[in-house]
Amino acid sequence: MSTEITPNNLAAETNNPLTVIDFWAPWCGPCKILDPILADLEADYGDQIHFGRMNVDGNQEIAEKYHVLSVPSLVIFKNGKAAEKVSGIYPKDKLRKYFDQKISEVQSI
Repeated sequence: MSTEITPNNLAAETNNPLTVIDFWAPWCGPCKILDPILADLEADYGDQIHFGRMNVDGNQEIAEKYHVLSVPSLVIFKNGKAAEKVSGIYPKDKLRKYFDQKISEVQSI
């Protein structure tokens, strides 16, 4: 299961070759649609990608730091640094292709 990201553990939890943080909110309908998709992908990629999630309610400063203007948004961290962000809902197969691409980018470094 995804690690709940807080201001206190953000640096430690993103200090991996590849981390995906799901910025979400409890009132966000699309976030609820994305949750099971990410859970399935975490089961498939858990050994290659570290997954976390951060509730933007109460963590607006961090969301702003990573330019999260809408939820759901996925921020991709490479070796502790935010590299890119995608916002909205995507089908599982598109996210799978995207994650495969990110894994190959990290492995080719």
